[in-house]
Amino acid sequence: MSQSLPSRPLRVMRIIARLNIGGPAVHVILLTERLGLPTFDSMLVCGQIGPQEGDMAYLAQQHGVEPVYVAELGRELSPLRDLRTLFKLWRLMRQFKPDVVHTHTAKAGFVGRLAAWLARVPVRVHTFHGHVFRGYFGPQKTRLFLILERWTARITDKLITISPMLKDELVNEFHIAPAGKFTIVPLGLDLAPFAAAPRHAGTFRAAFGIPADAPLVGIVGRLVPIKNHELFLAMAAQIHIDQPDVRFAIVGDGELRADLEARVEALGLRDAVIFTGWQHDLRAIYSDMDVLVISSLNEGTPVSVIEALAAGIPVVATAVGGIPDLLRHGQYGRLAPVDDPDALADAVRAALADDTPHEDLQQAVLAQYGIQRLADDLAALYRDLLAAKHGGLDR
Repeated sequence: MSQSLPSRPLRVMRIIARLNIGGPAVHVILLTERLGLPTFDSMLVCGQIGPQEGDMAYLAQQHGVEPVYVAELGRELSPLRDLRTLFKLWRLMRQFKPDVVHTHTAKAGFVGRLAAWLARVPVRVHTFHGHVFRGYFGPQKTRLFLILERWTARITDKLITISPMLKDELVNEFHIAPAGKFTIVPLGLDLAPFAAAPRHAGTFRAAFGIPADAPLVGIVGRLVPIKNHELFLAMAAQIHIDQPDVRFAIVGDGELRADLEARVEALGLRDAVIFTGWQHDLRAIYSDMDVLVISSLNEGTPVSVIEALAAGIPVVATAVGGIPDLLRHGQYGRLAPVDDPDALADAVRAALADDTPHEDLQQAVLAQYGIQRLADDLAALYRDLLAAKHGGLDR
């Protein structure tokens, strides 16, 4: 028979490699806040961000979340450092005595679940926000990650994906675990501020010298190879030929910024492309944007797409990873092949010319991707998994 749930708050330790700018960091911060006292006692554990990465610690502070930092918990594999990380996480778990350990991102997922298994944590859960098995590393490193993920899946009670397509890839293409070990839990975000922001307020345009009447196409994210900004710039060059008044905002920063700035010069787009660096007030950016573009080689469920749709912004994206599911295969936004700048340019032109109201789409996105829905889904999942356990709760 299953043990009854403890009468005290359920203790959840959430582990992520680092709070760098991106969807997973937003996800874990908001969940840690929502799954708090008196029903839950949540701890967020993370490592330090890397050089040239934007830091979302400010968002944690805004939401009253105080992360516990484990310095060695970073992105790259390092046997000696990972052993220290494993020991520190194990010790932290023995002190906190979580009922659930929920890991996010590849590195934290491996070390965190192994530590939870060694510490005899009753329930171990991992969320795939995407995967690193295509477009990130070379063949040897990719094979190593596949081996680690398949082994770690065996000591995991439930694997979560954020879209049906991502689940299909992990089950049928990469063979991480049987389908029955997975459940789909879509992202949830605090979308009300984006829905409430006025359209074309002008604050962002004024800050970066963008004409008030210029069509504005933007991309939001890290300047790293997987985001494929080269395709975004190739699309911009196509549109610039026949619509020279269009402006293109690259919001974010990262290791490829110098290369991308050089590419802008080579394409003759100096007056059309704006690099903004990291920005905290994305509401002002979406307010002034006319189209959001995702040009990635691989994605899970991009937060920028959900935020843009909530703000009433048309979206054009490459048909990779979880994006087709997110955009309802063209119902919520336009899709283009990952290697076709002409098709991407045509889709952006169509989006710029489309004056269809987006109120119904906004309401649908708010209902499907709100943070309270996510918190309720995970609270129910944790309770179900704990109720199915045959011990480990009376500690």
